[in-house]
Amino acid sequence: MAEFRLETDRLVLRDWREEDWAPFWEGTNTPAVMQWLGGLVDDAKMADGRARLERYQRDFGHTFWVVERKQDASILGFCGLKRCTDEEGPFGEFEAGWRFREEAWGKGYAKEAAIATLDAAFEHFGAELVVALTVKNNTGSWGLMKRLGMARREDMDFDLPGFDPGDPHVIVYAITPDQWKASRP
Repeated sequence: MAEFRLETDRLVLRDWREEDWAPFWEGTNTPAVMQWLGGLVDDAKMADGRARLERYQRDFGHTFWVVERKQDASILGFCGLKRCTDEEGPFGEFEAGWRFREEAWGKGYAKEAAIATLDAAFEHFGAELVVALTVKNNTGSWGLMKRLGMARREDMDFDLPGFDPGDPHVIVYAITPDQWKASRP
């Protein structure tokens, strides 16, 4: 099977390779990056995270893909699509998500990767709705959701203990294909 690959001006979003995992965890398993995601993870939780991403790819044909910077092939994090597996939340819906190393913050990489992800969701995978999840205090994440044209969907919010140790209430933003066409940055 051919490797899935999306390209933007500065980034490549693609399937994971064995050599991607160490730099991904090195750059993203930090107190700042993991602040709203339950905190730092140990080796067992890293293995579980990897297995989940690989399972999404196998089961659905998409996952949170590795994000590589074209300029130097650095692994900046992940961005992509999975199906929402949280039974209390919008179960089964396409879910866009991203996680970037701190050095990539504030440079527009997350927005660039998320635009490519939403394009793929609607054009390649035929999504009728894409959701994105975060917590109230993660203003950077929901700020990006708003800049992408996503709308807050309080009716889809749910509690997920451990997602944010301080506040397990997950907030949901969503966008349809028509909304994406009208608002695409």
